[in-house]
Formats: sequence, C-alpha cells, structure tokens
Amino acid sequence: MTTVPVRRALLSVSDKTGLTELARGLIARGVELYSTGGTRRHLEQEEIVVQDIAQYTGFPEMMDGRVKTLHPKVFAGILCRHDRTDDMEALAEHSICSFELVVVNLYPFQETIARADVTRSEAIEQIDIGGPSLVRAAAKNHAFVAILTDPGQYSAVLDEVEKDGGTSLPLREQLAADAFSSTAEYDRAIADYFAEETGETQFPERMTLQLQRQAELRYGENPHQEAALYQSKGSAAASLMTARQLNGKELSYNNLLDLDSALQIARSFDQPAVSVIKHNNPCGAAVAESIGEAAAKAMAGDPLSAFGSVLGLNREVDAATADLLSEPGLFIEAIVAPGFSASALETLTTKPKWKKNVRLMEIGDLAQQPAELQLRYLGGQGLLVQALDNAPDEPDQWEVVTEARPDEAMFAELQFAWQMVRHIKSNAIAICRERALVGTGAGQMSRVDSVEIAIRKAAERVVGAVLSSDAFFPFPDSIIQAADAGVVAIIQPGGSRRDDEVIEACNQRQLPMVFTGRRHFKH
Repeated sequence: MTTVPVRRALLSVSDKTGLTELARGLIARGVELYSTGGTRRHLEQEEIVVQDIAQYTGFPEMMDGRVKTLHPKVFAGILCRHDRTDDMEALAEHSICSFELVVVNLYPFQETIARADVTRSEAIEQIDIGGPSLVRAAAKNHAFVAILTDPGQYSAVLDEVEKDGGTSLPLREQLAADAFSSTAEYDRAIADYFAEETGETQFPERMTLQLQRQAELRYGENPHQEAALYQSKGSAAASLMTARQLNGKELSYNNLLDLDSALQIARSFDQPAVSVIKHNNPCGAAVAESIGEAAAKAMAGDPLSAFGSVLGLNREVDAATADLLSEPGLFIEAIVAPGFSASALETLTTKPKWKKNVRLMEIGDLAQQPAELQLRYLGGQGLLVQALDNAPDEPDQWEVVTEARPDEAMFAELQFAWQMVRHIKSNAIAICRERALVGTGAGQMSRVDSVEIAIRKAAERVVGAVLSSDAFFPFPDSIIQAADAGVVAIIQPGGSRRDDEVIEACNQRQLPMVFTGRRHFKH
C-alpha cells in the first residue's frame, strides 16, 4: 500500500508560519491533532481543538520545555510498522496511538547565533533535542509516516490528504530526504559554532557544506550544460544571494559570475567606484568623487569591450548616473549596486533600447562582508579551500627600489593600479591613469604578452600612465616595452632572481618602481 491514511498528526513547531491553515485543513479531513505546549497554545488561540501531548503521555513538560516529547508513547507511535502484527499489538498493549503525520521545525539556532549580541548560554538553549529526534524517527519510518519540516511543504500534504485521505509513498520519500537534510544542516551549524567558540582553525578536519537550491538556471556556461544556483545556509552578508532583482530577464550562469566579479571590485574601494566586466575580467574600472564621474571614467576604459558588459557600483545609482548609462550606443547586460534611486530606476527601465531586459540587482548595504573562504572543486571529487585575497594593502610597507621616486600623486595612482590588478586573471597587467583602468592584459601564458595587450588596449592613454603586475617580472623585457610605450611608473611584488636587472632597466629610463612584497595571482 503506497497511500497511508492520516488519522493522527503530531505538531511541534518553532516557526508558526502556515500552521493554522494546516491544522484546519487536517481537522476538516477528520485528522486528530496532538501538540506540545507552545504550538498547542497557538492553535487553541485560533480555536482549534488539539490534544495536549503531556496529557497523552501522562508525563508533564519540564525544565522549561527541555523535556516534552521524549517519551516511548510518542516515539513508539511514530516508529511502529503498520504491516507488522507484533508492532501493532505492542501499541494496543500499551495504549499507544500511531502517528501518520509529524510536523516539526527546529529551534532557530542559526538565527540566534547570527545576532551580534548573542551569549553562549542563549545559543546553547536554542539547540533542539526533541525536535531532531522526532524528525529522524518519522523520516526513518517514512513507509508509514509523513514528516513535514518546512511550512513550504504543507500544501503538498494537504492536497493529498484532501484528495486521497492520506499521503503517497513518493511524497513521503521526498519529505524524508528533506528531513534528513534539515537535521544534517542543523547539526553542522551547531558543530561549526562550537568549533569557532573553541578556536578551531578555519580549515577544520571535516568540512560540510550547507547549501540550499535557490534556482534552476536555463543552462550553464553553454546551452548544452545544465546548471543551478545554491546558497550557503546562514549567509547574511550583502551578496548576489541577498540581492533583489528590480528589472530584467532571468539571470544566467554567466550573468551571475560577471555580476559577482563586478561587485567584488566595486566593494573593494572606499571611494565611489564602478567596475565594468566582460567575460569575467574588468575592461574598465574607476574611482572618483561621485558615482556618476566614476561610471563615466569606467565606461571609457575600453568602450568597445564594454558593449554588452556587466557593471558593479558601490554607491546608489542616482539620476545622473542612470542618464549616462542610458546614452544611445551603450548596451549593458546587468547592473549590481547597493540601490537605485526612484528616478534612476525609471530612467534605466524606460529610456534605453534594452529597458525591459537589463537586469538590475539591488544588493543593499555593502558594509557587511561575505564569507572569508573561497572554494574550488577538483574533478568533482576534491575541494581546494583558501582564504580570500581581500587583505588590505599596506602601502607604508612598500619599498621604492629605484633611484627615481614617485611623488604623492603618482603614488596614489600606483595604489589604485595595485588594487585593480588583484581582480584580473593572471598573468595580470593593469595600466591605469587618473584612477581609472585604461588597459588590461589578462589570462595570458606569457607576462610579455599581457603587457603587450594592455599597452594596445590603452592606446594613446598609456602615455603618462602607471602599470601594475600581479607577480614579479622575470626579465627586464616587459619593463623596456612599458617604458618605450610611455608608462611613467611601475608597481609589482618583486621577488625575481633577476630583480636587479629589472631595477636597472627602470633606472636607465628614470622610471620609478615600487615593490609591494605581496603577489596577487588570480589563477
């Protein structure tokens, strides 16, 4: 028998969302309800008849609710196998009722520990004991019991109960799978909390990812690849996962990658900043006194490549910026920003030709930073984990290694260029002028090729510009190439065996060069 009639339901929930509607729907189908203290009081306030589980067991709740459902009459009623005569005889012998539906969601442990002012004792009191036990028991016995752990599941069960008087095996199997996932995630959150509290390294002996599917995407990087979007459980920092889409078509796999890159660049600057992303590399970026000025400078970085680009801003998009981005000839796929003014939103969704299609992502306050770890899979079987390359620069620790020294204005330009190069795929070269990216060399097998591409992209703007490199120059050839093109200063990590030759090439051309002592590979 695949359909199991639902005669009795046990309800014990922390989140009361949808509970009243569920209870009334079950009662309408003749289901008898049993419940614990808080849930029972909630339902009784709604004039819903429910049996007190304490009266049923003959054992009162105690210790402020720490002990309430942990009783043989509860668990035997959940775990009994309806097709086993001995199980059913045991129920009859001990006056135990069977439960065909269990509705449980757990204490809000994750929400509690997310509070900045939470105490250890508060966190510990939000570790649910009876709830996970009920969930696991019901999920184990899914052949005869349906387990609901999320209000989003209520309608599916109600539909089947109203139609067939019970639940189907496929539904119970899916609910059981969801239930075990929920308890695993819950236990993982508790383990992570204790690991952090006890000072365990950010690279623990075991790592379990808690991910919730948010969307199935149309396809992946290419149309023949299937794809989906998942979110880390408990993540609250401003990111694409918390963003609100205000306009435009469904986001694609590539849109999400580019939006993330655009956002990371923009949020790395304190001043108003705009980044322009194409194929996951910046083709323009700038900082300025206003977000509109920064946008104009960023879009001018590589106008040809900027067609069909994705933009990231670290300030609200205002009317002036929206007017700029809506000029004829521009085509923008998506924009991510902390917010959009009402007039900016009106302009971007009505003025340009792409008005209905442009994806506008409102991300909110950027002050709260996302997780500190970066994950990359190896062949689907291994996982590389590293800290993000977001440590602040320390310009006071940098070393001017040449006879020529940068003045204050040039040093500021070098700081901007160094901040930019960490966001470009290695071998990475950034040519910058007036705090704007004007030439990019990215992802080449040879640093010489990256320099050549960056110079070509910068064109006449290379004259008077500064150049940054994510890693050391192994030979002086790139230095000579940059100086001949018009570059006036260079910043790089240093550390090559031929640093002396590179420095000498700069000295011969009165070219200031700064060593940072830190590499920024983005492999």
